[in-house]
Amino acid sequence: MRINHVVKTLVWSDFYLESGLAFFAPIFAVFVTGQINGGSLQVVGFAAALTQICKIILEIPIAKYLDKNHGEYDDFYSMVFGSFLMSMAPFMYLFASTVNHIYIISAVYGIGLAFFVPPRFAIFSRHIDKEKENIEWTFKSIAVGIGAAGAAALGGVIAEKFGFSLVFVIAGVVAIMASTYEIKIFKDLKEKVPQGTVRPADGKLP
Repeated sequence: MRINHVVKTLVWSDFYLESGLAFFAPIFAVFVTGQINGGSLQVVGFAAALTQICKIILEIPIAKYLDKNHGEYDDFYSMVFGSFLMSMAPFMYLFASTVNHIYIISAVYGIGLAFFVPPRFAIFSRHIDKEKENIEWTFKSIAVGIGAAGAAALGGVIAEKFGFSLVFVIAGVVAIMASTYEIKIFKDLKEKVPQGTVRPADGKLP
């Protein structure tokens, strides 16, 4: 099955990004409660909530700003910036020692999500192939699922045998791979996209 370059690249990028971020997911609560001064399950819950709060507060303003331009370059820069911020989170955990550090990292991660999610969906939607909408969204979902499942299992094993630091380093490196992989689509983007354009009839942007 032939899939266009943008969709294929974003699917692989999703795989790498989800693999990196899921790498430490199964051990995050153990890390916070065992390695952070004052860490508790309550802190884990508040950190997760803070991530979503930061994302929710910023996501709509960012999306509205990106829609005003009706071009793809600003979407691209926002997406790469967001994924880069998200990729920094695992490395930041290497230096975390207090509850406040955990909250700061969670906020940074949430801000990254806010910059990443709207343009990611927009670019993917515009470039999806005609009459392949279901299968290409499914490829994206499968990439995320496989990446998360494999990384979560492997992350738990590595954490138990080698400790948290190696897990965070591997997670950060893999996530950064996703950010750099996204750059491959730059040449396929358009400076201006007509308002209301999601997927042109011929499968190509005008």
